[in-house]
Amino acid sequence: MGKTKNILIKIVVELSRVILGITFVFSGFVKSVDPMGTTYKIQDYLTSFGLTELHGFAFLMAIVLCAGEFCLGLFMFIGLYRKWTSRLMFLVMIFMTPLTLYLAIAEPVKDCGCFGDALIITNWQTFYKNIVLLACSVVTLIYHEKITNLFTGKFYWFVGLWIVIFGISFCLYNYYNEPIIDFRPYKPGNNIPQLMTVEEGRAPVYENVFIYEKDGTQQEFTEDNYPWQDSTWVFVDRKSKLIKEGEEPLITDFAVTRLYFNPERTEIEGTEDITTEILADTGYTFLMIAYSLEEMDRNYLSRFEDVNNYAEEYGYTFYCLTASPQDIIIEKEKEDITNFNFCSADERLLKTIVRSNPGLVLLKNGTIVNKWADHTVPEEKSLNRPLEELSLSEIPDTEQRDKRRILTVAFFLLVPIIGTKLFDALIYQRRPYNDPKKKDEKETKHNELT
Repeated sequence: MGKTKNILIKIVVELSRVILGITFVFSGFVKSVDPMGTTYKIQDYLTSFGLTELHGFAFLMAIVLCAGEFCLGLFMFIGLYRKWTSRLMFLVMIFMTPLTLYLAIAEPVKDCGCFGDALIITNWQTFYKNIVLLACSVVTLIYHEKITNLFTGKFYWFVGLWIVIFGISFCLYNYYNEPIIDFRPYKPGNNIPQLMTVEEGRAPVYENVFIYEKDGTQQEFTEDNYPWQDSTWVFVDRKSKLIKEGEEPLITDFAVTRLYFNPERTEIEGTEDITTEILADTGYTFLMIAYSLEEMDRNYLSRFEDVNNYAEEYGYTFYCLTASPQDIIIEKEKEDITNFNFCSADERLLKTIVRSNPGLVLLKNGTIVNKWADHTVPEEKSLNRPLEELSLSEIPDTEQRDKRRILTVAFFLLVPIIGTKLFDALIYQRRPYNDPKKKDEKETKHNELT
């Protein structure tokens, strides 16, 4: 009976270890792919809690969160430092579970962001997920010595150090470049107008509700029965009521307003909504994305000027989209003298399209052909022929590209770990114990440490 019980406990422990490990690795990985997206989500949380003064620390928090989740998940999955990993995992879940319960009830933000943009789940689904993870963390905390460890204590330090270095480096790489895997709706190959709509019959259905008042009593009416001919009823308000849930468009906020300068470019004389014009343009359109001209990195500004000049030479369109106020646009244009055609757009939209500030997007027929972070924007020497003759106009196969990139990341992460495991197995794990007493002493010491 005791043996059966031990086997069952072992199964539960290993199952808990795998669930925790895989969930944390996946969550940490998809957030590490896009650390700026995680930064913006943290800022949303700080704003909802009235802690806007901490926005400056959001990026550091994002790196700690992304790399921390990824590393902790790997530590748990391979049984590294079992005692301390179990304790940390339990503390994380003790903190996160009540927090996600509050988020589910109060809903200060609609999307928790626990899986970045890769997998959007509701706040209640997040809470239920954390209940399961909390239960698993309790199991591994109590029975941490039953977690299978793949390495001897001789190599714990090396494997752990490599995982931490890799986790932080991977976050920073994706910060300085565009995310290696783009989970956003604005990835190359996507058609923006198509993503602004949903198939007929699959959209949510809303009904207009009219509120009228008579003799101090308010009553709701529909479009079919509201008392528009009865003057004794006084109109109070109108609201939309959801009567059937459905799919929401992936893109709901794409809107661009062009700003027109006076000849001296000292003030803005007029504006025009050119959203439809941009999306319907059958030619090529370059969009420089700079959500904030004040915070924009100017080290590669000359490259954008080269692209602007190239667009003028070959008859393409070039716009600079920013969320900065008009007075800031005028001030920065006076400083830089770029002669860009400036447009205004929503800050959240611009941050979603490109994480780099600034970045560059190439459109044709409303389809995203390609996009670049500031330091990868094509240089002047490569802009020597029409786009049709350059590889810049080729829409990449993002599915195959993502597969190659995932395999590359897995290679660089796992090869040192697997190599260490083989060396560990050959040198230490195969070395026999000659003295049973010393064997017991070493095993006890090892368990206490890990």
